[in-house]
Amino acid sequence: MNNFVKRAITGAGIVIFCLGGFWLHPLSFFISGIVILAGTQWEYYMLIKKSGALPQVIPGMLMSVSAYILSTLAAAGLLEIKYIATLAVFPLIAMIAELYNKNKKPFDSLAHTFFPVFYTGLPFYLFPFAAFSHTGLSSLLPYSGEAFSPGIIIGFFILIWANDTGAYLAGRIFGRHKLFERISPRKTWEGFIGGLIFTVVASWLLSGWLGVVSGFYWAVIAVIVSTAGTYGDLVESMLKRSVGVKDSGNIMPGHGGFLDRFDSAIAAFPAIYLFILLFVH
Repeated sequence: MNNFVKRAITGAGIVIFCLGGFWLHPLSFFISGIVILAGTQWEYYMLIKKSGALPQVIPGMLMSVSAYILSTLAAAGLLEIKYIATLAVFPLIAMIAELYNKNKKPFDSLAHTFFPVFYTGLPFYLFPFAAFSHTGLSSLLPYSGEAFSPGIIIGFFILIWANDTGAYLAGRIFGRHKLFERISPRKTWEGFIGGLIFTVVASWLLSGWLGVVSGFYWAVIAVIVSTAGTYGDLVESMLKRSVGVKDSGNIMPGHGGFLDRFDSAIAAFPAIYLFILLFVH
């Protein structure tokens, strides 16, 4: 099987998993988020171990998964938001555990234990708050609990893929000027602009179907997706280069790992959620 066919099959699987999982029902929404969260964080820990650091993988993973569970329960109205403060116990446990690890570089260990809790985790803690208590695109299966619309998340992933497609095509056809050659030699300004235009057009076409926010706000979201997503891709490339690897994992044939596929989403979604929180009423 050649690489193009392999990438196409895997890419179709990723689309089905994301759109189907987040769109089907709040329960599948929860499961999809936790799978991606765990996959991206695990790969980060495996990458950083290549640099010689020894993060506390289990406490870090438990903190992220717990944060996601508590965020989902709070967003769904099943738990008071104040209980998210219980997460403060995890840093305490990790710091005490570090005393017994006899690690020569405790600063490195603690820093790399907690950084991915925010780097790979934050977008997914926010996903439930962007879906519950909103109306718009409905879940495919009926749900009788708190108001729920996966429209922001579904639109977000479609725009991420639109940006990737537009940037690839424009870069291949018009690419001349390097965007950030030191980190990603193949990215060009022409590709970035093409991706931006393609994403804004896609947002305009889909806004009426997705709902949740107006067409103008979807266009702004598209600009954020294109800009922040590009930086997210560059940051992940920088991290991989620092430890001398091409892909963060190999679980997705032809596409690498979770971190490779969701690097743009990790950077872009917190910015989108902040925009919606501050400016969309």
